[in-house]
Amino acid sequence: MPSVVLIGTLDTKGEEYAWLRNRLVELGSDVVVVDAGVGVPSQTLLADVSNEQVAEAGRGDLRALRDAGDRGAAVTTMGQGAAEILARLHADGRADAVLALGGSGGSSIAARAVRDLPIGLPKLIVSTMAAGDVSPYVGAKDVTMMYSVVDIAGINRLSRAILGNAAAAAAGMARSHQLARARLTAGGSDRPLVGASMFGVTTPAVDAARERLAELGYEVLVFHATGAGGRALEGLAASRMLAGVLDLTTTELADDLVGGVLSAGPDRLTAAGAHGVPQVVAPGALDMVNFGPRDSVPAEFEERLLYVHNPTVTLMRTTAGEMAELGRRVAAKLRDASGPTVLFVPRRGVSALDAPGGAFADPKADEACFEAMAEGLRGSGVPVEELDLHVNDPAFGRAMAERLHHMISGGAT
Repeated sequence: MPSVVLIGTLDTKGEEYAWLRNRLVELGSDVVVVDAGVGVPSQTLLADVSNEQVAEAGRGDLRALRDAGDRGAAVTTMGQGAAEILARLHADGRADAVLALGGSGGSSIAARAVRDLPIGLPKLIVSTMAAGDVSPYVGAKDVTMMYSVVDIAGINRLSRAILGNAAAAAAGMARSHQLARARLTAGGSDRPLVGASMFGVTTPAVDAARERLAELGYEVLVFHATGAGGRALEGLAASRMLAGVLDLTTTELADDLVGGVLSAGPDRLTAAGAHGVPQVVAPGALDMVNFGPRDSVPAEFEERLLYVHNPTVTLMRTTAGEMAELGRRVAAKLRDASGPTVLFVPRRGVSALDAPGGAFADPKADEACFEAMAEGLRGSGVPVEELDLHVNDPAFGRAMAERLHHMISGGAT
């Protein structure tokens, strides 16, 4: 039977978890119940993994957590412990899906517990917080949030319907995941995975690279460089599920530097290097910073070169000084890479807008970036391939794809 792991606080939600467990069993699932609550469980025989074991896995002591009365410390410890327990269950093949329910505290514990699980393993959290901003719970992983509508306080007509749907969803996803895992174990023909970063203004380049990589036998996962997309790419690279990374569109670094709305954070462009994953990188769309509608652009940027991409997106051209700093940041990140790394430079422009006659055409600003990258990588052993092409020339994307394939195949950078 597929196995569903229930993670929850049995001191406050014992009745609900007992109901969920019974429903999952009726649906044909094996169930492992993990108690992540600090208090005395209301259903004493329900947990397969006790809260004492969870606290210990989180390098804490259950009695000490109770005595301290520090809710924040308890949530942190139990979340870390639940993550460790989940990792063990997954390694033992006993986690085909994870289901949790709770308020802010229970949702935080569950979110931490599933954070390190691989993408593709179903993760469902029924939460009172799911009608608002769920980014703190989802992060860059494939966590599904379901709004509980009513507070999770007993089984009633409405909660029975919602929790029943959640149980059915978890059971179905667990069955699907189990079958996919069985196919893979039986020697499925899944192709090596490559992650690629793309933006609307670099789509032709990524399409050309993707088509060539497909010809070479790879499956390409494309991540839209919207902040969340970059974080997802970083997370997948860190999970070592990728054979290589074609990071053609590093535009999120510009938003991080200048204060745009699509930043992926300061750790963007680090995971592949930190985990030895072969990567080819380009300064795609570093010529722009992203904002929302035109009237949302901060007043401090009113005199800058702005371009209304559509009613909800306004782009701002990066200056020569900003481009130079971005070049230095790219070089610093690539210098630290532990795996094969190559930088590709499109001498004729870095985005669809940064082309001769384009709205963001500024060869001097681009040159400031290119020079900073070359200087920062001098003596590092990271090759810099300068091509007299625009980033969206199909030959540029194909060249990056060919080089990545060579590196993945064990060739020298």
